[in-house]
Amino acid sequence: MKKFLFAAVALAALPAIAVWGQVQPATTPQEPARPAKPPLEELRLKLNDDGSHYLKLTFLNQLWLRYNDSNPGTTVLSDATPETFDIGLRRTRIQFYGQLTDHVSFYSQFGQNNFNYLSGQNATNSGNRKFQVFFHDFLGEYKIWKDNDHLKLGGGLTIANGLSRFSQPSIGSIMTLDVPIFAQATVDQTDEFARKLSLYARGQIGKFDYRLVLSDPFPITSNGSPAPAIGPAATFAQDSHHKQYQGFFMWNFFDKEAHTTPYMTGTYLGKKKVFNLEAGFITQRNAMWTSADGTTANAHYEDIALWSAALYYDAPLNAEKGTALSAYAGYFDMDYGTNYLRYNGSMNPANGLVTANVPGASQGNAYPMFGTGQVIYAQIGYLLRKDLLGEGNGALMPYASLMSADYDRLSDRMDVWNVGVNWLIKGHTSKITLDYQSRPTYRIDAGNEYVKSSTRGQILLQYQIYF
Repeated sequence: MKKFLFAAVALAALPAIAVWGQVQPATTPQEPARPAKPPLEELRLKLNDDGSHYLKLTFLNQLWLRYNDSNPGTTVLSDATPETFDIGLRRTRIQFYGQLTDHVSFYSQFGQNNFNYLSGQNATNSGNRKFQVFFHDFLGEYKIWKDNDHLKLGGGLTIANGLSRFSQPSIGSIMTLDVPIFAQATVDQTDEFARKLSLYARGQIGKFDYRLVLSDPFPITSNGSPAPAIGPAATFAQDSHHKQYQGFFMWNFFDKEAHTTPYMTGTYLGKKKVFNLEAGFITQRNAMWTSADGTTANAHYEDIALWSAALYYDAPLNAEKGTALSAYAGYFDMDYGTNYLRYNGSMNPANGLVTANVPGASQGNAYPMFGTGQVIYAQIGYLLRKDLLGEGNGALMPYASLMSADYDRLSDRMDVWNVGVNWLIKGHTSKITLDYQSRPTYRIDAGNEYVKSSTRGQILLQYQIYF
């Protein structure tokens, strides 16, 4: 396909090349040959001679083509819909950042997420599809010592988080089709797509990498959705506001990871040898509430207390063949309060339910993504030899992942697994991912228990451009 596109572009350009050749003066034999320009690898503007001060612009787009076997009771625009096929933009982002002086840097990101045929739709079947383009990040940072990364102080709207590396992922470099979103613990509840207004300190001291974050969460009442009614199961409190404290710590046994922005790389595709021990936490006082009788007059407040520990390995296996291995295994203890549970489906292709005995918000591709309990998450990928598809045709990287959650509200352990393969046409710059996901569905029995009823799947093809 790459060769076909190249040929098509070349054919389209032939007339212009011919005209250009007619109007240009002939080169004399004495004229020295012009040196070939190196290929453009990034949009970067040097602000000083050695390039240590710079401005940089990047672009990301992820196109999704998806078939989904709908959860029980699913409707789309009031029609019963047992299956869906949709086309959407999972993420479209523009990043602009730079190092302005030896000490001062900034980072900004602008874009949108989850744009498909239902974007802008609401319960009254009226809305505005021109939405969700917003600043994801806008921060400034001061590096205390110009010749090392021991301490950087920053603040603004930022994804700098605690808990885990997947709470602050570099989306353009992830290995699986998507990140484990449960690790972005309060996403679009008391934050803006995992970003918060925060002050932070981060740095690297030898092999030790750390970040400490003080965040000012948004109220749940401003997230654009109706706030859930108070009841016996915990939900985010609507009349309490306290600061959130976060921390993330990492020991780099081999190569150090990049430290330019707060984002953390998914896989280096064999370019680094990385083995890390990681741990993190998030805590917030009185963030949740419950009520035995469903009234706010008898509200009981509970804290959020989340922590994780993990191992991350990403390294070449055979440099000559270009093979590499990437693996992650993490344990997450998630305490959102009594029996907290929240369904979520990435870029959900459905917007309604008709069956009475299924959980609310379980339509489409949703599953109980967030909850009070324990989660084990693991993923593994193997980069196959670079000449498998022939010279210049990219490389393949098959992978598998598992989210296994023991949430208090569910009667059984929940397992969501994905298998897929990346065709890395040009690394992360141009790649195609084919992914299959299996997820459980639940019904509510007479005792108000969430009981597993079946499994559903989805097949998804993604094309990513990242430059």
